[in-house]
Amino acid sequence: MGGVPFILRGKNVMSKNVLQTKNLKKLFPIKGFLGKTSEFVHAVDDVSFEIKKGETFGLVGESGCGKTTLGRLVLNLLESTSGDVMFNGKNLNEMSKEEVFEFRRQSGIVFQDPFSSLNPRMMTIDIVAEPLDVHKLAEGKEREEKVIEMLEKVGLKQEHLLRFPHEFSGGQRQRLALARALITNPEFIVMDEPTSALDVSVQAQILNLIKKLQKDLGLTYL
Repeated sequence: MGGVPFILRGKNVMSKNVLQTKNLKKLFPIKGFLGKTSEFVHAVDDVSFEIKKGETFGLVGESGCGKTTLGRLVLNLLESTSGDVMFNGKNLNEMSKEEVFEFRRQSGIVFQDPFSSLNPRMMTIDIVAEPLDVHKLAEGKEREEKVIEMLEKVGLKQEHLLRFPHEFSGGQRQRLALARALITNPEFIVMDEPTSALDVSVQAQILNLIKKLQKDLGLTYL
Protein backbone atom coordinates (compact mmCIF):
# COMPACT_ATOMS: atom_id res chain seq x y z
CA MET A 1 0.00 0.00 0.00
CA GLY A 2 1.25 3.48 -0.82
CA GLY A 3 -0.40 4.92 2.26
CA VAL A 4 -3.45 4.63 4.44
CA PRO A 5 -6.82 6.10 3.36
CA PHE A 6 -8.66 8.20 5.90
CA ILE A 7 -12.30 9.11 6.14
CA LEU A 8 -14.39 12.26 5.83
CA ARG A 9 -18.05 12.09 6.75
CA GLY A 10 -20.78 14.16 5.16
CA LYS A 11 -24.00 15.02 6.94
CA ASN A 12 -26.26 11.98 7.01
CA VAL A 13 -30.04 12.31 6.72
CA MET A 14 -30.98 8.94 8.24
CA SER A 15 -29.36 6.62 10.78
CA LYS A 16 -29.84 3.40 8.78
CA ASN A 17 -26.65 1.79 7.42
CA VAL A 18 -26.72 1.30 3.65
CA LEU A 19 -23.24 -0.16 3.45
CA GLN A 20 -20.79 -1.51 6.01
CA THR A 21 -17.38 -3.15 5.69
CA LYS A 22 -15.80 -5.33 8.38
CA ASN A 23 -12.05 -6.06 8.39
CA LEU A 24 -11.92 -5.96 4.59
CA LYS A 25 -8.67 -7.16 3.01
CA LYS A 26 -7.40 -7.57 -0.54
CA LEU A 27 -4.00 -9.08 -1.29
CA PHE A 28 -2.57 -9.33 -4.79
CA PRO A 29 0.09 -12.04 -5.27
CA ILE A 30 3.49 -11.18 -6.73
CA LYS A 31 4.86 -13.96 -8.89
CA GLY A 32 8.53 -14.74 -8.52
CA PHE A 33 10.86 -17.41 -9.92
CA LEU A 34 9.04 -20.12 -11.94
CA GLY A 35 5.74 -18.35 -11.38
CA LYS A 36 5.68 -19.04 -7.66
CA THR A 37 4.07 -16.48 -5.35
CA SER A 38 6.91 -14.86 -3.42
CA GLU A 39 5.00 -12.11 -1.61
CA PHE A 40 1.77 -10.10 -1.66
CA VAL A 41 0.76 -6.50 -2.26
CA HIS A 42 -1.55 -5.40 0.56
CA ALA A 43 -3.90 -3.25 -1.53
CA VAL A 44 -6.61 -3.06 1.18
CA ASP A 45 -5.66 -4.04 4.70
CA ASP A 46 -8.26 -4.48 7.47
CA VAL A 47 -10.67 -1.65 6.55
CA SER A 48 -13.92 -1.20 8.47
CA PHE A 49 -16.47 1.59 8.08
CA GLU A 50 -20.19 2.21 7.70
CA ILE A 51 -22.15 4.56 5.46
CA LYS A 52 -25.53 5.93 6.50
CA LYS A 53 -28.46 6.38 4.14
CA GLY A 54 -28.30 9.71 2.32
CA GLU A 55 -24.71 10.32 3.37
CA THR A 56 -21.64 11.32 1.39
CA PHE A 57 -18.73 9.29 2.74
CA GLY A 58 -15.26 10.42 1.68
CA LEU A 59 -12.37 7.96 1.50
CA VAL A 60 -9.23 10.05 1.17
CA GLY A 61 -5.63 9.04 0.52
CA GLU A 62 -2.62 9.41 -1.73
CA SER A 63 -2.34 7.78 -5.13
CA GLY A 64 -1.84 4.03 -4.85
CA CYS A 65 -3.19 3.64 -1.33
CA GLY A 66 -6.07 1.36 -2.35
CA LYS A 67 -9.09 3.66 -2.76
CA THR A 68 -10.17 2.35 -6.17
CA THR A 69 -9.58 -1.25 -5.12
CA LEU A 70 -11.76 -0.75 -2.06
CA GLY A 71 -14.50 0.81 -4.19
CA ARG A 72 -14.49 -2.24 -6.46
CA LEU A 73 -14.55 -4.57 -3.47
CA VAL A 74 -17.68 -3.00 -1.98
CA LEU A 75 -19.43 -3.36 -5.36
CA ASN A 76 -18.36 -7.00 -5.63
CA LEU A 77 -16.38 -6.24 -8.80
CA LEU A 78 -13.36 -7.76 -7.08
CA GLU A 79 -13.36 -10.70 -4.69
CA SER A 80 -11.98 -9.85 -1.25
CA THR A 81 -9.23 -11.90 0.36
CA SER A 82 -11.06 -11.74 3.68
CA GLY A 83 -13.61 -9.60 5.51
CA ASP A 84 -17.23 -8.77 4.82
CA VAL A 85 -19.29 -6.20 2.94
CA MET A 86 -22.86 -5.66 4.16
CA PHE A 87 -25.46 -3.96 1.96
CA ASN A 88 -28.71 -3.08 3.75
CA GLY A 89 -27.80 -5.65 6.38
CA LYS A 90 -27.07 -8.49 3.93
CA ASN A 91 -23.60 -9.97 3.53
CA LEU A 92 -22.48 -9.91 -0.13
CA ASN A 93 -20.46 -13.09 0.44
CA GLU A 94 -23.64 -14.93 1.43
CA MET A 95 -25.94 -13.62 -1.30
CA SER A 96 -27.40 -15.89 -3.97
CA LYS A 97 -26.81 -15.12 -7.66
CA GLU A 98 -30.26 -13.53 -7.81
CA GLU A 99 -29.53 -11.32 -4.79
CA VAL A 100 -26.17 -10.24 -6.23
CA PHE A 101 -27.92 -9.39 -9.51
CA GLU A 102 -30.42 -7.20 -7.61
CA PHE A 103 -27.57 -5.61 -5.63
CA ARG A 104 -25.98 -4.57 -8.91
CA ARG A 105 -29.23 -2.84 -9.90
CA GLN A 106 -29.29 -0.97 -6.59
CA SER A 107 -25.69 0.19 -6.86
CA GLY A 108 -23.45 1.86 -9.41
CA ILE A 109 -20.06 3.41 -10.06
CA VAL A 110 -18.76 6.54 -11.78
CA PHE A 111 -15.14 6.09 -12.85
CA GLN A 112 -12.33 8.61 -12.67
CA ASP A 113 -11.75 8.93 -16.43
CA PRO A 114 -15.06 9.40 -18.26
CA PHE A 115 -13.54 8.82 -21.70
CA SER A 116 -11.99 5.41 -20.98
CA SER A 117 -15.11 4.25 -19.11
CA LEU A 118 -17.40 4.77 -22.12
CA ASN A 119 -17.51 2.47 -25.15
CA PRO A 120 -16.34 4.63 -28.10
CA ARG A 121 -18.39 2.53 -30.56
CA MET A 122 -21.71 3.02 -28.76
CA MET A 123 -24.08 5.97 -29.09
CA THR A 124 -25.42 7.81 -26.07
CA ILE A 125 -28.79 6.07 -26.09
CA ASP A 126 -27.18 2.63 -25.92
CA ILE A 127 -24.54 3.61 -23.36
CA VAL A 128 -27.12 4.96 -20.93
CA ALA A 129 -29.66 2.22 -21.63
CA GLU A 130 -27.21 -0.67 -21.24
CA PRO A 131 -28.06 -1.23 -17.53
CA LEU A 132 -31.76 -1.20 -18.46
CA ASP A 133 -31.06 -3.91 -21.02
CA VAL A 134 -29.01 -6.02 -18.60
CA HIS A 135 -31.71 -5.90 -15.92
CA LYS A 136 -34.59 -6.06 -18.43
CA LEU A 137 -36.21 -2.93 -16.98
CA ALA A 138 -37.45 -1.31 -20.20
CA GLU A 139 -37.51 -1.74 -23.96
CA GLY A 140 -38.69 0.07 -27.06
CA LYS A 141 -40.28 3.48 -26.57
CA GLU A 142 -40.16 3.23 -22.77
CA ARG A 143 -36.41 2.58 -22.94
CA GLU A 144 -35.85 5.70 -25.02
CA GLU A 145 -38.07 7.82 -22.77
CA LYS A 146 -36.18 6.72 -19.65
CA VAL A 147 -32.86 7.61 -21.28
CA ILE A 148 -34.11 11.06 -22.33
CA GLU A 149 -35.46 11.71 -18.83
CA MET A 150 -32.14 10.77 -17.25
CA LEU A 151 -30.14 12.83 -19.74
CA GLU A 152 -32.18 15.87 -18.79
CA LYS A 153 -31.52 15.24 -15.11
CA VAL A 154 -27.76 15.36 -15.67
CA GLY A 155 -27.89 18.43 -17.91
CA LEU A 156 -27.81 16.83 -21.37
CA LYS A 157 -30.47 16.95 -24.09
CA GLN A 158 -32.48 14.68 -26.35
CA GLU A 159 -30.40 15.86 -29.30
CA HIS A 160 -27.41 14.05 -27.72
CA LEU A 161 -29.02 10.62 -28.07
CA LEU A 162 -27.22 9.64 -31.28
CA ARG A 163 -23.80 11.09 -30.48
CA PHE A 164 -20.66 9.10 -29.70
CA PRO A 165 -18.42 9.76 -26.66
CA HIS A 166 -15.71 11.54 -28.72
CA GLU A 167 -18.29 14.17 -29.71
CA PHE A 168 -18.66 15.37 -26.12
CA SER A 169 -16.48 17.55 -23.92
CA GLY A 170 -14.92 16.04 -20.77
CA GLY A 171 -17.65 17.49 -18.55
CA GLN A 172 -20.38 16.21 -20.85
CA ARG A 173 -18.84 12.74 -20.87
CA GLN A 174 -18.89 12.66 -17.08
CA ARG A 175 -22.54 13.70 -17.16
CA LEU A 176 -23.10 10.79 -19.54
CA ALA A 177 -21.33 8.45 -17.10
CA LEU A 178 -23.55 9.75 -14.30
CA ALA A 179 -26.67 9.11 -16.40
CA ARG A 180 -25.58 5.51 -17.02
CA ALA A 181 -24.90 4.93 -13.30
CA LEU A 182 -28.29 6.34 -12.27
CA ILE A 183 -30.57 4.90 -14.95
CA THR A 184 -31.64 1.88 -12.84
CA ASN A 185 -32.65 4.14 -9.93
CA PRO A 186 -29.92 2.85 -7.58
CA GLU A 187 -29.57 3.56 -3.88
CA PHE A 188 -25.78 3.57 -3.56
CA ILE A 189 -23.08 5.00 -5.86
CA VAL A 190 -19.29 4.75 -5.73
CA MET A 191 -17.71 7.94 -7.06
CA ASP A 192 -14.10 7.13 -7.99
CA GLU A 193 -12.60 10.65 -8.10
CA PRO A 194 -15.28 11.76 -10.58
CA THR A 195 -13.80 15.23 -11.16
CA SER A 196 -10.03 14.67 -11.08
CA ALA A 197 -9.76 14.09 -14.85
CA LEU A 198 -11.73 17.27 -15.66
CA ASP A 199 -10.66 20.86 -16.20
CA VAL A 200 -10.81 23.01 -13.08
CA SER A 201 -13.50 25.18 -14.67
CA VAL A 202 -15.76 22.12 -15.08
CA GLN A 203 -15.09 20.42 -11.73
CA ALA A 204 -17.38 22.73 -9.74
CA GLN A 205 -20.25 22.18 -12.20
CA ILE A 206 -20.00 18.39 -11.86
CA LEU A 207 -19.69 18.55 -8.05
CA ASN A 208 -22.78 20.74 -7.85
CA LEU A 209 -24.64 18.33 -10.13
CA ILE A 210 -23.61 15.35 -7.99
CA LYS A 211 -24.85 17.15 -4.88
CA LYS A 212 -28.17 18.07 -6.56
CA LEU A 213 -28.74 14.50 -7.77
CA GLN A 214 -28.12 13.19 -4.28
CA LYS A 215 -30.76 15.51 -2.86
CA ASP A 216 -33.30 14.88 -5.62
CA LEU A 217 -32.88 11.09 -5.81
CA GLY A 218 -32.02 10.25 -2.19
CA LEU A 219 -28.63 8.78 -3.09
CA THR A 220 -25.85 7.53 -0.81
CA TYR A 221 -22.28 8.14 -1.99
CA LEU A 222 -18.88 6.63 -1.35
